[in-house]
Amino acid sequence: MIIYGINPVIEALRGGRVREVRVAVRSSERHQQLLALAREAGVPVRTIASDEVERESKGGVHQGVVATVDATKEYTVDELARGTDGPPLIVVLDGIEDPHNLGAILRTVDAAGAHGVVIQNRRSAALAGVAAKASAGALSHVRIAEVVNIARAVEELKGLGVWSVGLAGESETRYDSVDMTGPTAIVVGAEGTGLRRLVRESCDFLASIPMRGHVSSLNVSVAAGVALFEAVRQRSGGVRR
Repeated sequence: MIIYGINPVIEALRGGRVREVRVAVRSSERHQQLLALAREAGVPVRTIASDEVERESKGGVHQGVVATVDATKEYTVDELARGTDGPPLIVVLDGIEDPHNLGAILRTVDAAGAHGVVIQNRRSAALAGVAAKASAGALSHVRIAEVVNIARAVEELKGLGVWSVGLAGESETRYDSVDMTGPTAIVVGAEGTGLRRLVRESCDFLASIPMRGHVSSLNVSVAAGVALFEAVRQRSGGVRR
């Protein structure tokens, strides 16, 4: 797997996933930090030409750095549902094919301290390249379970005692009126199409985020973040105002 950009490579080094680092730039303090981490980890570093970095990163924002890394560790839905540090908080992604959105969601999941993400091994953006860069290194830390069928995964979570809350703009139930203090999976669908019918029917609740402006919906990564941090607020005993 190829990743690029300073933050993703640094976090992959910290996670022990890097096989080789290739750099075209060594000038900044952040580059020197990355190279020091590579030396400490015993990871080989090669200097390559700028056009080679461009080719390997497929034109992405690479900051002069690419790396070959091991694939992220595979988890099962059951492992995510066990959770640690309190009741599990999981995000289920139904057909998120935009790698920028996938990376942004992974970054938010890590920031919220959630217990993992469930994605489909088809109809999902690849866990490398653009998604890894957009995650700002969170890909190396977030636990991810890849499944064949999202609706079936939601049913599995239900059997494991995890309540599922599907975000759906037409629901009359507000997202902040749903109790997410217990084991919870927040289920989000692709922009434009939203949750697929079978996934929607598998959810225990459907909830919406009220829109007060002129647009009818939020970007899916923003919607996931709003719901995640509402769950964090509830779990920290936050008072609704």
